[in-house]
Amino acid sequence: MAGEGGQIKEEGQTICTTELMTKEKEDMMKKELFTMAMNGQWDQIVEAYTREARAHVMRITKAGDTALHIAISQGNEQKVKDLVQQITNPQVRSKVKEALEIKNDRGNTPLHIAASKGNVSMCKCIANVHQQSVGVPNGDGETPFFLSVLHGKREAFFCLHDICGVENGYKYSRRKDGDTILHCAIARDYFDLAFQITHSYQNLVNYKNEQGFTPLHVLASKPSAFRSGSLLRGYNRIIYHCIFVDNLQVETSSHHQTKGTKGPVDKKDLDVPENYRTCTNFFKLFWDIIKAVTFQLRWNGEQTDAENPEGHPGHQLVPANYRTCFEFAKLASLGMLISLGFGFNTIRKIEQKKQKHKWAVQVLHALLTRTSAYEYHAGAEPKQEIISKQEGDTLPYAVMSGCVTLHNVTELPTTSNEKEKRAPGMEVEPTDIAGKILALLRDAGSTHYLDHDQKKNTTHSVDGKEKTPDQTTKENPITEIAKKLDTPILIAAKNGITEIVDEILKYFPVAIDDLNVDKKNIVLLAVENRQPNVYQLLLTRKDLQKESVFGQVDNEGNSAQHLAARLGDYKPWRIPGAALQMQWENKWHEYVKNSMPLNFFPRHNNQGETPRDLFTKTHKDLVKNGSEWLTNTSQSCSVVAALIATVAFASANTIPGGFNEDTGIPVLQNKPGFDLFAISSLVALCFSLTALVMFLAILTSRYEETDFGKHLPRKLLLGLTSLFVSIAAMLLSFCGGHFFVLKEELKFAAFPVYAVTCLPVTFFAAAQFPLYFDLLRATFSKVPQRSSKIVH
Repeated sequence: MAGEGGQIKEEGQTICTTELMTKEKEDMMKKELFTMAMNGQWDQIVEAYTREARAHVMRITKAGDTALHIAISQGNEQKVKDLVQQITNPQVRSKVKEALEIKNDRGNTPLHIAASKGNVSMCKCIANVHQQSVGVPNGDGETPFFLSVLHGKREAFFCLHDICGVENGYKYSRRKDGDTILHCAIARDYFDLAFQITHSYQNLVNYKNEQGFTPLHVLASKPSAFRSGSLLRGYNRIIYHCIFVDNLQVETSSHHQTKGTKGPVDKKDLDVPENYRTCTNFFKLFWDIIKAVTFQLRWNGEQTDAENPEGHPGHQLVPANYRTCFEFAKLASLGMLISLGFGFNTIRKIEQKKQKHKWAVQVLHALLTRTSAYEYHAGAEPKQEIISKQEGDTLPYAVMSGCVTLHNVTELPTTSNEKEKRAPGMEVEPTDIAGKILALLRDAGSTHYLDHDQKKNTTHSVDGKEKTPDQTTKENPITEIAKKLDTPILIAAKNGITEIVDEILKYFPVAIDDLNVDKKNIVLLAVENRQPNVYQLLLTRKDLQKESVFGQVDNEGNSAQHLAARLGDYKPWRIPGAALQMQWENKWHEYVKNSMPLNFFPRHNNQGETPRDLFTKTHKDLVKNGSEWLTNTSQSCSVVAALIATVAFASANTIPGGFNEDTGIPVLQNKPGFDLFAISSLVALCFSLTALVMFLAILTSRYEETDFGKHLPRKLLLGLTSLFVSIAAMLLSFCGGHFFVLKEELKFAAFPVYAVTCLPVTFFAAAQFPLYFDLLRATFSKVPQRSSKIVH
C-alpha cells in the first residue's frame, strides 16, 4: 500500500511539472509572437501558425489581440490571407471556428477589425471561410456587419451583405441599445450608405431603439443635414448655388463598385496638393462629358438591362443630351468660381455641405415612402413582428399608449414563394404566422411562449423579462421616456427643418394633428423655439384648417401668441447686444400676433395671463440689460461724435492758403483739393452733430419694452450711420487740406501715407460693421431670421 501511494504521488508531481512546462512554453511563444508582430516579422509568424495550432488562439497583447488581430489592424492583406490559410489548413488541425471568432478585451473578432477598417479583401478572406463570423456580436452587441456601417465603410457593407444575405442581415443589423445600422448611418451623416440601406433593408425604416426613436426621429434631430438648418451668407451662398451635386442611385451588390455614385470626399484619400486636385476635377468633368456624348450616340443599338434599367437613357431622370449640358454647366460653374479667386478648400467644403443636404433629402423621401407610423391599427395596437432574439441582445422598444412592447426587430424566415407574394416592406399579420411561431418556439425549446390572452396582461422590461400587472404598477424608466417622445414632425419643427415638415405633411397630412406630452402641436413648437421658416411655411399652406391648427393651446392654456411673448432658453437670433436681442423678441411677438386676425388667439391662459403680461414678466432682465447696453454704447459714441464735431468746426474755419486781401475770396478756390476739403468738412460737421443728437436722444429715453421694437433701434441706426459718415468725411477733409502742404515732387508719394493714416480708423469701422449690419437687417426685416452663427 505504501508503495502504491508513493507511485501515485510521483505521477501527480510529473503531471504538475508537465503542466508547468507547457505553460512556460506558451508564455514563451506569446512573447515571441508579440516581438515578431511588433518588428513586422510576419513570415516567421506564418511559420509559427504552420507549426503550432495553439498560436492561432493566443492573445499576445495587453488588449487581448491575437496575431491575426494585429495583422488586420496594420492593413497587411497578404499576411492576413496567409494566416487565415494556415488556420484553415487541415494538416495544422486548427479549430477554425474558435480561431476566427476569438475576441479581444473589447469583444472584437478579427472580422470586426477588418469591417471597421473597410478592407473588402480581408472581409472576404475571413467571411468566406467562416460565414457565421459575420454575425458574432462584440461587447456592445455590434456584429462586423454592423461595424461596417457604423464606420461608414460602404464597400465592406456590400461585401458582408452579399455573404450573409438579407434574412441574416436583419439579425446582424442591431446592437444592444436597439440602434440599427440605419439609425447609425443617419446619425453619423453617412447618407449615401443610409440610402442604400433603406432599399436593401426596407423594414428597418420602422425599427425603434430603446428610447423609441425610429431612423426618421434621428434624421429630424439633425438640422445641419438640411439646407434650412445651414444658413449661408455672402459669397458662400453664391458658391453654394453654383455647385452641382449628383443624386444618389440605388446600387445592387453586384455592380455597386462600378455603377455607384461617388461617395463623400474622404480627406485621407486626398494625398495631392489642392491645385493638382483641381486639375483632376477638370479632367474628370471633361471625361464625363465625353462619356455622355458617346453614350448618346450608341445607345440606340444596345439592349436594355432588365436588372439595371436606370443605366439607360429611357430610365434616366433627364435625357442623355440634357445630361451633357448639365455636365458642361458643372464644368463652367467650377471654372468661374476658380477664376473669381475662391479658394479650393472653400469650394470643396461647400460642395460637401451641399452634397450632404441633397442626399439627406433623398434619404428623407426613402424613409417616408416606407414608414408605417401613421397607418391605422385596430385597437390602437400596432402590428408587431416576431423576434428571433440572440443571446445577450437587448430588444428595441416601441411605445404605444404608454406601454412598452417589443417591436420590429427582424422577420420570420419565410419561403421564397411567400416573399414573392408579399410586397417589400409589408408586415406579416400575426394570424397568418401563428403556426410558424409555435413551431419555432417549440423547436427552440422555449418556455416563454404566451398566448394571446396572456400577452394582454404582460409587458416587457429593458432586459426582456416579462412582468405581471402587479409588477408594472410602477412605471419603468423606458415608459417614462416613451410618454415624452415627440413625433418626427414635432422634432423637425423644433429644429427648424422645413424640408422634413413639408415632406411629412405631403405624405401624411394627418401629421398636422400630432401633439406632444404638453399638448403642443407643430405651430406651438415652431413659435416657442423661434423658428420663423417653419411658421411661414405653415402660414402659406392652404390645405390647413387654421382655426384648429393655429388656435391650438397647450395644457397650460397658452396660445401661439403666449409662447411668442414668453422668453425661452433657446435664442436662435444671437446678435451682439441685449438691446438688439430685445428688438428681435419684439418683432417675433408682433409677427405672430399680426399673422392671424384680430382676437383670433385666446386672450388669457389658465393662470389668467395675457400675452403682454407674459412678455413683460419674462423680459424684465433683458430690458434691463438692453438699457445698460444702449446707455454704454450711446455714451461712448457720443464722445467720439463730439470730438469729430469739434475738429470739423475748426477745420471749416481754417481755410488752406488763406484769403485774398483785396477780394476776400480763398486763394485756392479753383483747386480740386480745395473743393474736397470744403465739402467734406461741412459734411463731417453736419453728420457728427446729427449723431450726437441721436445718441443724446437715446440717453434720455424711457427704455420701455415697446421702445425696443422700433424707436430705439432706429435712433441707434441713424446715430451709427451719421457717425461713420462723419468719420469718413473727416478723413477726406484732412487729405484734401494736407495735399496743399506738400511740394510738387512729393504729391504722388503722399497717397500711400494717406492710406496708412486711415488704417486705424478703418480697423475701428470694420470692427463695428457687424453690429451695424445686424442692426440694419433687424430694423428693416419684417420677419426675424435665425443667426448664421448658430451651430447645432
